[in-house]
Amino acid sequence: MSQSSEPERTHPPALQAGDTVGIIAPASGFRRDDLEAGCAELLRLGYRPFYLPSIFERQLYFAGSVQRRVSELHQMFSRTEVKAILCARGGYGCNYLLPHLDLELIRANPKILAGCSDVTTLLTYLCDAAGLVTFHAPMVAGLAHPGGFDEASWLAALSSGEAYRREFSAEEVEPLAEGAATGMLYGGCLSMLCASLGTPYEIRTQGTILFIEDRGERPYRIDRMLMQLKLAGKFDGVRGIVFGEMIDCAEASALDYTLQQVVMRILADLRIPIAFGLKSGHVSSGSITLPFGVQAKLSVGKTVALSYEAAVQKQRLVVSGRSDL
Repeated sequence: MSQSSEPERTHPPALQAGDTVGIIAPASGFRRDDLEAGCAELLRLGYRPFYLPSIFERQLYFAGSVQRRVSELHQMFSRTEVKAILCARGGYGCNYLLPHLDLELIRANPKILAGCSDVTTLLTYLCDAAGLVTFHAPMVAGLAHPGGFDEASWLAALSSGEAYRREFSAEEVEPLAEGAATGMLYGGCLSMLCASLGTPYEIRTQGTILFIEDRGERPYRIDRMLMQLKLAGKFDGVRGIVFGEMIDCAEASALDYTLQQVVMRILADLRIPIAFGLKSGHVSSGSITLPFGVQAKLSVGKTVALSYEAAVQKQRLVVSGRSDL
């Protein structure tokens, strides 16, 4: 599925049983019991959760100062014992980190970085600027909720080192516009994608299968944000679009239109395959892990199928002639 015109991205080493996973709080604070419950789930999955004591610091609605959050992220990339970096929670605040990120450090120490919601900001920027495959995945604070994440897709994306394909019934993921397309899987939370526009960290959507999700946004707000992306040219060259569950985004009082109709009113003229309802990020249950920066294929017909190439390397990277094992 590779495209010669697409830049090569670094596939981080696969996450293995017994590995240490570093937990960061790059945005808002969180409840300690949610973190502890998430760590218990990570232990059940066979990993060793690790976090710095400073993760519990608070400054306004942030998980501590910008300096603390940047330092925490850099430390997790530089620590050799940490094999993957998971986010405790989203909320708001990842945008503050962007001007301070050491891209050379991150490129030199490629690791799984996983999160969603506000973490979209980090996932898309590090995918674009650091050339790193990143992962739209459940947060640690959400892992402990019964049925909160899809374990099969988590293991396929983070551990298998193999290509993955999943087919969804029309009841699971609704076909909106039929067709098939190949491109780089990319995207995240709609409000975060829009917030990047006009900044040095603006999303790069050319040649992508674009995944879009959000929660708690009324249809007219979804309309406004999609139109903002359209007017900014961010749908130019997009090869296919998959929407998330869009939980709590329907208008309860609307009897004569659906959110799907709102979406297609804006996007139908793109004449690309479009699907609606894939559970990743903000979901009611079973959050699916999606790798950003890998080549993927979207097929929309009576059913919807999404496949992508291996997102991680089965073996640890070899640097300067020595194994990182």
